[in-house]
Amino acid sequence: MDSDAGTAEATKDKGRRRRGIPLPVQMLIGLAVGCAIGVLWPGFAKQLLPIGQTFVKALRMLIIPLIFSSIALGIYQMGREVKILGRIIVIAFVWFYAATGGCFLLGMFMNEIFHPGIGANLSLLGSVPANAGLKVDWVQFLTDLVPANIINAMAQQQVLSVLLFGILFGAALSTLDGAERGVTVALRGVQLAVMTMVRWIVALAPLAIASVMAWLIATQGGQTLYALMKLILTMYAGLAVVVVLMLTVIRLVGENPFSMVRKLAEPLILAFTTRSSEVTLPIHMEILERFGIPNKIVSTVIPLGYAFNQDGSSLYVALAVAFVAEANHISLGLTQYVTILITGLIATKGMGNVSGGGLVAATTVLVAMGLPIESVALIAGIDVFLDMGRTTVNVLGNTVAVLLVRRFGQASGDETIEPLDLAEA
Repeated sequence: MDSDAGTAEATKDKGRRRRGIPLPVQMLIGLAVGCAIGVLWPGFAKQLLPIGQTFVKALRMLIIPLIFSSIALGIYQMGREVKILGRIIVIAFVWFYAATGGCFLLGMFMNEIFHPGIGANLSLLGSVPANAGLKVDWVQFLTDLVPANIINAMAQQQVLSVLLFGILFGAALSTLDGAERGVTVALRGVQLAVMTMVRWIVALAPLAIASVMAWLIATQGGQTLYALMKLILTMYAGLAVVVVLMLTVIRLVGENPFSMVRKLAEPLILAFTTRSSEVTLPIHMEILERFGIPNKIVSTVIPLGYAFNQDGSSLYVALAVAFVAEANHISLGLTQYVTILITGLIATKGMGNVSGGGLVAATTVLVAMGLPIESVALIAGIDVFLDMGRTTVNVLGNTVAVLLVRRFGQASGDETIEPLDLAEA
């Protein structure tokens, strides 16, 4: 018996050793190794691009089943909860869409100011379709949203058509009274299986990053690294603006924004260092309830927010897509920005609990716009820096949602709402 226990413990220790280096650190190592190979062995580095391209093809393979199952289940759950909780859910989702939409617009605005993609030449990573970046025939665009054959639309990766079908399918499921259970169980199984596959593929990201970076350094020198640094700085400048706006909203609902941030320091710091919203969820909920927010609000809004309120991620997707477009020498106009906004608003919903969800959402928008997605492997190389900031902003945005619901979501007969007691240290 002791021997079996010892063997099991040894197996656990061995597993821990294998998992000793966190994936973000592996990505950074891949980035550094790729740069070194590109400088020291440029001839060899120029042959490594197919590794990165294979990684991107594997990621693209999972887009359709993942976004369909996630969107359908998300809309189904939303429909069911709106019926049950009414005002709380409506106010929460008004904030979710207003905040994420605002972050998309801000990301586009920041791109128009700083243009981080200009200077990087990614056009050699993948061929740019002839119609990419051109004006859209809106009548044809809207007509094509409705597919004659959804299976064919999925096979051709017509993302917008699949998103529309997923929304309608989830909404229809939410109207059924028990008959939908088998379908939702099957969809959940598909989602979990595909999410597991995403984790497997993302685990290979360090190798893909090393190959792409080696190829870029060997063919372009340091121009791309400079552009990536500009992307990081632009992202954090945008996140700073988002934080200021959120603190202003907190002030407008009657709370002291600086005291609020001080009291939420633990989940915010956890979000920044671990880059995981899930890790912060129980602590976040406990702190909010401790300072007087009803459990029915916290237990409803916070879990929904972690899935649907991707403020920082929305800013990231807008900047990442614009970066790829401009690095492929495509000028973005109003039509392209509208496409990014609409597709991104849908694609980011339900991606909060998906490993690598930000990259998947960015890939989804790139596919919808007809842009080459090979540069996703390049952006993944700096994703650790971007993810820290966007996850922290996501947590702060969920706090704002709770405060808004607490302020405006009470029925007329409920207790008078008092500001949170944040005066004590």
